[in-house]
Amino acid sequence: MKVSVIGTGYVGLVTATCFAYLGHDVACLDIDEKKIEGLKNGEIPIYEPNLDKLLEASKAKGKFPIFTTDPKEAISHGEVIFIAVGTPPKENGEPDLRYLEACAETIATHAQDDAIIINKSTVPVGSGNWVYMLIEHANPKLNFHVASNPEFLREGSAILDTLYPDRIVIGTEDAFAKQKLAELYKPLVEQSFEEPSYCLRPEAIACISEKEKIPFIATDITSAEMIKYSANSFLAMKISFANQVANICDLVGADIVEVMNGIGSDSRIGAKFLNAGIGWGGSCFGKDVKALIKIAEEYDYKPDLLTATCDVNYRQRNLIIKKLQEHMKILKGKRIALLGLAFKPNTDDLRDAPALDIAKALIKLGASVSVTDPIAMANCQKQNPDLAVKYEDDVYELVKNKDAVVLVTEWQDYRDLDLEKIYSSMNGHKIFLDGRNIYKPDEVAKLGFKYVGMGREAKESKPALV
Repeated sequence: MKVSVIGTGYVGLVTATCFAYLGHDVACLDIDEKKIEGLKNGEIPIYEPNLDKLLEASKAKGKFPIFTTDPKEAISHGEVIFIAVGTPPKENGEPDLRYLEACAETIATHAQDDAIIINKSTVPVGSGNWVYMLIEHANPKLNFHVASNPEFLREGSAILDTLYPDRIVIGTEDAFAKQKLAELYKPLVEQSFEEPSYCLRPEAIACISEKEKIPFIATDITSAEMIKYSANSFLAMKISFANQVANICDLVGADIVEVMNGIGSDSRIGAKFLNAGIGWGGSCFGKDVKALIKIAEEYDYKPDLLTATCDVNYRQRNLIIKKLQEHMKILKGKRIALLGLAFKPNTDDLRDAPALDIAKALIKLGASVSVTDPIAMANCQKQNPDLAVKYEDDVYELVKNKDAVVLVTEWQDYRDLDLEKIYSSMNGHKIFLDGRNIYKPDEVAKLGFKYVGMGREAKESKPALV
């Protein structure tokens, strides 16, 4: 099928590349000329593991996407047109829909008859009806269809989440659109495509080996829009719940990892998204929870659970400062190293990254802050030129003469550190604050560190190494 994708951010570019790999003819539209020129040459403007390889694989099949800044070329191409533009939050938490509105009006000018216009962006409930109204008003003669197809992509795992999804959700009351989208997604639903073995990870092996059909959930537009917000809000709530229980574990002396293992083994609860730590960040959870709060408030309903989900999460960042103060007292003049800048591993995305808030708070209190990250340092320097931190490529250089090390982002690089080497190069308090609970407290403490976890502590400690 002929597919158009408007927007080449994380969602748009991954969606376009995967559809091209599956054999569809894809055209991508973006207003950023520099980005489009780079994409024409195979240059990926975001960090997403193996996306460059999948783009090359689609090229080898003769299905390299068309990348263009020409709205007519891209939009008139598509039987199916995906809207994947940004909907960033305003200061009050509401999504900014300017790009969506401009997109709808542009589609009205250039779309072919019977085109199916699909909201892939995360948009408020009612946006499908709104987009239909905008297009109809701009071009009353156009015969078109509107649907919702929310994405459930995790940055760092976006290819896997596209090719091997838990489910595909389509929202439309239009029989023609439903039939065409079922056809579009048939290779994914039936898992009948050629596997790109180079981009697989262990967590996908079970799904692939079983070759089960993927659930295709067809519902109305409003329900599809609510599914997206509800899914992200629930996942965010699970993390915030784990963090609140972790804080209680700190008070009573329990180990949050053991507690979450215990409750996660209950099939009604599940183990995923119960990892306590510094909390979530990124462009989705905070934005989507706040947007759902705003939707509820429009109807004079107070969604207390959603509000608490956000409050608990952002308090975790302040808790890092409090834990350091508890063990170091005055932070002025202290030297702190942060391991990780990106909001999660396998991405260079710094949107709502906990590391940035922690660094700013430490600097405000007079501490000297040094940082490292396997991927995101260049982005951080570009996006935060006034952030008064020292950047260091090498972890072992970073920790020299530091009073405390804070593990912020659980990159694989930080899961097997030479802690003995780190300990011997540090000075002062020698605190290891494990913000993601990836190390065993007693093993760290035995080296002489003051281990500080999020809802767990070392039960025994031995004298420091000489």
